[in-house]
Amino acid sequence: MTSEDPVESDPARTEADAVAPVPPRGREVPEVSQRREVLLGQAWARVAAVSARFLLIVLALVVLGYIAGKLWVVLLPILLALLLATVLWPSVRFLRRRGVPAAPSAFGVLLVALLLLIGSVGGLAPQVTGQAQELADQVTAGLGELQDGLTGPPFNLGEERIGATVDNVIGELQANAQDIAGRVLSGAVAAGSLLITGLLSLVLCFFYLKDGPKFLPWMGGLVGPRAAPHVSAIAQRSWVTLSGFIKAQAAVGLVDAVFIGIGLAVLGVPLALPLAVLVFFGAFIPIIGAVVTGALAALVALVTNGVTAAVVVVVLVLVVQQLEGNVLQPILVGRTLDLHPAVVILAVTAGGTLSGIIGAFLAVPVVAVAAVVIRYLRQQVAEIEPAPGSPPTAAGQPDPELATADG
Repeated sequence: MTSEDPVESDPARTEADAVAPVPPRGREVPEVSQRREVLLGQAWARVAAVSARFLLIVLALVVLGYIAGKLWVVLLPILLALLLATVLWPSVRFLRRRGVPAAPSAFGVLLVALLLLIGSVGGLAPQVTGQAQELADQVTAGLGELQDGLTGPPFNLGEERIGATVDNVIGELQANAQDIAGRVLSGAVAAGSLLITGLLSLVLCFFYLKDGPKFLPWMGGLVGPRAAPHVSAIAQRSWVTLSGFIKAQAAVGLVDAVFIGIGLAVLGVPLALPLAVLVFFGAFIPIIGAVVTGALAALVALVTNGVTAAVVVVVLVLVVQQLEGNVLQPILVGRTLDLHPAVVILAVTAGGTLSGIIGAFLAVPVVAVAAVVIRYLRQQVAEIEPAPGSPPTAAGQPDPELATADG
């Protein structure tokens, strides 16, 4: 025998091969096949568990949305009062630290804020009333110029066709007069409901400012000692987020209103101050509010001062928006909310679709508070889960980290 023959040179290997025959080609070892089936089953079980959790979360969100829709008449004043309280609380806290009782502090600050709002509206009303007729005359003149432009070259539509179009529009309005009247009536009812909501919000805001520090112990008593620390932490973080959002948006709106208002005044656009005030309040609806108010200012400039002034206003609004989007929003709002601009746009769009202007205004604060809750829960889960490589907890003994997290 030669040394190159492996069978003759290694008798032990020959015996092992005789004991464990090689499986035929194209067939797997049973242990490998079983292991693959086990892994596949575990993967499908994990997918099923994740899918079930996702469906439960979606179902819970749908139920919460349905309940919120049914209780929206009650939830809206609560949310508006809470946002107003975040603005007025520093003044109330200052007075209470100076020895002023809680009720007089809350009532005095709320009364001063209400008087300032009424005074601002009353101060702007004469200017709006005085320039409204001028604006209406300029709109009429602009429509006349538009009609003259359509009748002449290059359109050459002719007065008869324009008159027929106007008659058709008037006919449509007369045919739908009943629907229009119904909408006006529903608008009046909505205005009355808004007034009641505003009054209820003021009353709730007074109680928030008066008894604010008592709410956390009260909520802790409702949920019990085990969950009270978590509820307190979430409430405090949500309050800080809401307060920071209002302050940041107020600062952004003030900068927008000042620059755009100065530009409108320099261009001689009517209603410059009221438009600047609208820009300020529009800033509380991120992204979309600034675009709408800027477009309104450009439209007024177009009607009253011509195309050149409108183009200048558009450029001014774009420059201010770039300053806001690249400097103010990341520094002030971005650090407070920690939300991506895409999330903000989707939230504002969804809120506006569901509840109009009020929904667009409340959408970002609600999403910001939801993000705060999610981050807190994720933080608690990360603290409860044992670190990689840590010894497992003994059976029958509580996990010290879990006990700490549960308070």
